[in-house]
Amino acid sequence: MVAFIRFADAMSAWFGKAFAWLIILMTFGTSFEVFVRYVLGRPTPWALDMSFIMYGTLFMMGGAYTLSQGGHVRGDFIYRLWKPRTQATVDLILYLIFFFPGVTALVVTGWKYAFRSWGYGEVSINSPAGIPIYQFKTVLAAAGVLLFIQGIAQVFRCINCIRTGRWIEAEAEVEETEMLLIKEKQAELSGDKA
Repeated sequence: MVAFIRFADAMSAWFGKAFAWLIILMTFGTSFEVFVRYVLGRPTPWALDMSFIMYGTLFMMGGAYTLSQGGHVRGDFIYRLWKPRTQATVDLILYLIFFFPGVTALVVTGWKYAFRSWGYGEVSINSPAGIPIYQFKTVLAAAGVLLFIQGIAQVFRCINCIRTGRWIEAEAEVEETEMLLIKEKQAELSGDKA
């Protein structure tokens, strides 16, 4: 179980980090659009579609990574007061009742949309440029598969926690600025006391 958890976490992190680079492309694309629109007076017909597609792809492909890092929204004000075994039991039940049916629907429906979209070379109707969007429809199914794999890892985490009473934490990828500042201040204070 632990090996699968580490595999799923690593895969989710790789995809999350790889698709995070879309932020740079979005920034350049939007900056270019602002320049040509307001300085040159010649707006592009593709900028809006480009930003939708890139942001949507980033959002979808980062979902599994966010799940692995415990970054999705939950009712923490209640959840954090529970013992780890209670948390794991509730999480396990919710994964089985809500998560997997929803993600399965995403994969199946996403696959159908993508298959049809590739079949007739679907383009966006939102702009005169006719930007192809069939590749974006494929992202629905791909993101669903990544979420499904990470969901299995989360179920394994729950089972392990129910057995041992402790969570297997994901390897920390980033640290919040507030935590860095707290650690820095604690180091300063402990240095003053010494």
